[in-house]
Formats: sequence, C-alpha cells, structure tokens
Amino acid sequence: MRSLVGLIAVVVAASLYLYSLSLYLPPAPPRRSHATSETESEQPTVSSEEPRRLKFPSDLEELRELAELLQFYKTEHTGYVLLLFCSAYLYKQSFAIPGSSFLNILAGAIFGPYEGLLLACVLTTVGSTMCYLLSQAFGKHYIVNLFPGKVSMLQKKVEENQDCLFFFLLFLRFFPMTPNWFLNMSAPIVNIPITFFFCSVFIGLLPYNFICVQTGVMLSEVSSLDDLFSWERLLQLLAIACMALLPGALIRRYSQRHLKLDVQSQNGLITNKKVQ
Repeated sequence: MRSLVGLIAVVVAASLYLYSLSLYLPPAPPRRSHATSETESEQPTVSSEEPRRLKFPSDLEELRELAELLQFYKTEHTGYVLLLFCSAYLYKQSFAIPGSSFLNILAGAIFGPYEGLLLACVLTTVGSTMCYLLSQAFGKHYIVNLFPGKVSMLQKKVEENQDCLFFFLLFLRFFPMTPNWFLNMSAPIVNIPITFFFCSVFIGLLPYNFICVQTGVMLSEVSSLDDLFSWERLLQLLAIACMALLPGALIRRYSQRHLKLDVQSQNGLITNKKVQ
C-alpha cells in the first residue's frame, strides 16, 4: 500500500510541476485564417480570439501546429522551450506513457538534426532510467502480479545470457520482442544492473531516435507533397534507412553467434530455443 501511495504522490507532483510550467507560456502569435472569397483571398484575417494551448500531439496535424508554435517561442524564449520540452519528454518516458515518437519528431522539427538527435537520445535514456528507478522503488510487486509470465520468461533469458548481458539488452532494443516500456519497468525486477540498462538504452534506441528526428526535420522543411516525393527527399530517406539498419544488422550477426535467443516469439517474449 505504501508503494502505491508513494507512486501516486510522485505522479501528482510531476503533473503539478508540468502544469505550473505551462502557465508561464509566453503570448502566442495570432492565428491567420484565409478568406474564401476571391476579393479577400489576398488579405488573410487575423484571429486572436482563440488562445493557443499546449498539449501532447496525437496526430501529425497537431504535431505540425505544435512545432510551429514552439519554433515561434524558441526565437525569443529558447530556455523556456528547452525546459518545457525536456520536462514533457521526461514525464512521458518516466511514467511509460505512449507517444514518445511524436516528441522525437518534434525534437527534430524544433532543434534540428544534430541538437534534436542528441536531445532525444539523452532524454530517452534519462527518462527510461527514471522509469527503472520508479519501478524499483514502487512497482515491483504490481508488475510481477500483472505480468507474471512475461517477467518469468525475461528473467530466464537474462540468466541464460549473463555472460554477454549487455549485448543481449542491445538486441532487445534493436529488435523489440517485448515493448520498451515493459523492459524499462521489469529491468530492476530481473536484476539488470542500472549501468548496463543506461548504456543499452542510449545505444540501442539510437537508430529509432535518428529516424524520428530526421522525420521531424523533413516535416519542418516540407511544405507540399511534391517536396516530400522529390528525388532529393527520397535519396535522403534511403540514406537514413541504411544508416539506421546498419547497427541492427551488426548486433543481429553477433547475437546469432553468442546469444541464447529464440526463433519464435511467445507472449511478446522469445521462447526457449537457442540460435546456433
């Protein structure tokens, strides 16, 4: 009971902090609505009656609107935008809330390809580690009761691959046979050291973060479908895919020689069959 009360207290405190941070939102630019008539088509009307509100994006349209708004704020309030983005990202990652891919795309759209990638990798790693620590402090009993089969299977695989545990964790990140949120929460239960966990998240999710950030960069630069399907964009997408797949291919080749893995999956985790 104490663990549940402690977890609720942490969630409430984090939610209040994020809400209070959003109250300091600077004045937003007025929205422009274009007239439909021919005589007024050249003079867009300014609509400032509806205030802008920050919320987590749930689709690409909301993502684009949020990116434009934060790009406007970033020109004069860089520190605030950075603090707000980091706080929102860590909030979602720490409490295993789906939708971090949208924030990775948003990082590319706001901060660019290099700063966005670095920021996404650091925040993913820190947020996952915070989820690890929260699970270790408050959630062990509940996770075991909710997912007894998955926890037992993961524990067995961790024990079988103790000699090359770090590469086993990398394999799980590159080829997620179990969701990342479950791996974050169950890692302390199956006795995965936090140092191995931290490094495996940073390296293992690098290709995924890279793809998302580059997608955000392209969304911020593309104004029409013609731009998206140009030869330059298609070649850029091909280069991104090759760069993202290369680390996974190397890890897969290593795993076939050294790791005890399964060919088929069962309940989101691998079954007991060694790859020779």
